[in-house]
Amino acid sequence: MKTNLTPAAATSLGRDPVERSPRWALAGLSLSMLLASLGTSIANVALPALVEAFGATFQEVQWIVIAYLLAVTSLIVSVGRLGDILGRRRLLLFGIVAFTLASALGGAATTLGWLIAARAVQGIGAAAMMALATVFVGETVPKDRTGRAMGLLGTTSAIGTALGPSLGGLLLSGFGWRAIFLLQVPLGLGSFLLVRRFLPEDRGGSRQPWKRFDRLGTLLLALSLAAYSLGMTIGRGHFGPLNVVLWGAAAGLAGIFVFVEATTETPLLRLGLLRNRTVSVGLLTSALVATVIMTTLVVGPYYLSLVLGLSATSVGIVLSIGPLMAALTGVPAGRAVDQWGTERVMRFGLLGVGGGSVVFAALPAPTGVAGYLAPLVMITVGYALFQTANTTAVLRDLPSDQRGVVSGMLNLSRNLGLITGASVMSAVFAFASRVPAIAEAGPEALGSGLRITFAVATGLMAGAWILITRHRGTESLTSLQTEPAR
Repeated sequence: MKTNLTPAAATSLGRDPVERSPRWALAGLSLSMLLASLGTSIANVALPALVEAFGATFQEVQWIVIAYLLAVTSLIVSVGRLGDILGRRRLLLFGIVAFTLASALGGAATTLGWLIAARAVQGIGAAAMMALATVFVGETVPKDRTGRAMGLLGTTSAIGTALGPSLGGLLLSGFGWRAIFLLQVPLGLGSFLLVRRFLPEDRGGSRQPWKRFDRLGTLLLALSLAAYSLGMTIGRGHFGPLNVVLWGAAAGLAGIFVFVEATTETPLLRLGLLRNRTVSVGLLTSALVATVIMTTLVVGPYYLSLVLGLSATSVGIVLSIGPLMAALTGVPAGRAVDQWGTERVMRFGLLGVGGGSVVFAALPAPTGVAGYLAPLVMITVGYALFQTANTTAVLRDLPSDQRGVVSGMLNLSRNLGLITGASVMSAVFAFASRVPAIAEAGPEALGSGLRITFAVATGLMAGAWILITRHRGTESLTSLQTEPAR
């Protein structure tokens, strides 16, 4: 019987390969991605209820969301590298356990501080799940099916993002806010069992692994990313002196990090990776595309409710169509990558995101829901195509001992793009609408703000297209493959 299980995976499992093993392994990885993305979006809908439950202000309750995002963003590169050293399966299982236990603790929380701490631990687990799930694709499926597997993971991630608000609202109305966190416990257990049973065992293992782990670099990078993320989220698009101080701290810490990485014997991040155009262009374009995707989420609610006059329920339905289309496109995008190659699919994806931005920038004011949905679908389908192809291109031919850290960097670039989009593009929208408070703006001002904001997004996509056209496919990975690991 022919099997899809790679020989390395079959050997490391210590048993004869079976036909369904790769499918069940991918099921465990997909469930991990689903949980991590669900954790990002499911708690937002409960914030008003948590204000009442804990007698707190909205600014205090916002830390339930910020703590999760900060943990993921600050640690995702570090856990990827730690997986390369300690063993990816072992660290992925640890991440799933941390996420699951934190979900249970969150559901049992009696104080706001307790819940925020649980969300931070959830974020630590989610960082491991996001960074390591994509790495295992190369060890569980044949190389000519890598794109399809990446597409499946992208699909489940999009489903988690889309499902979060609606599922959270349903649980909140039927069972209360604790159910939002407790639901994730059985899902986490299911993911743990699948990963433990069907993923290949870690091979070998590093002697004295902690001596190979760059603890100073990890601390500097985490602090730098945390300062940047806080600088971008505090003020919700209205920037003041505190934001500037945080950005200055982030830049200073990043400079020290680069110096440390260039001088240490066992760096967290080999700076030579960033000199490889396939990696560096992939990271930069991923951040640019994610910025545009977040633009649809921060601008859309205002346009739909204040210009088109939709109810809150209708706004939620319209906004969920974008992630739903990304989810439906994920697996076909993976098949397209396997059939046509990464570069061609990336170009199609950028054309979709850029074309949708152009349509938004030329949108008459006001237009109907159908007129809004057409460019939204173009952008989200293009996003799914681009992300699947880009992730495959960057990871497929990397040396095994660098896949974890680069996977973490890819997820980091996406997160930074989302954070930047939520803050900078919100500020662009507010400035372009020419009003002190968005909620008080009229339809004409909001329509003008939307068009100008997506004109900026079009410029970002033009920049991504130039990067891909000039650099993608022009640099071989030979230097990475022949360079000895430290």
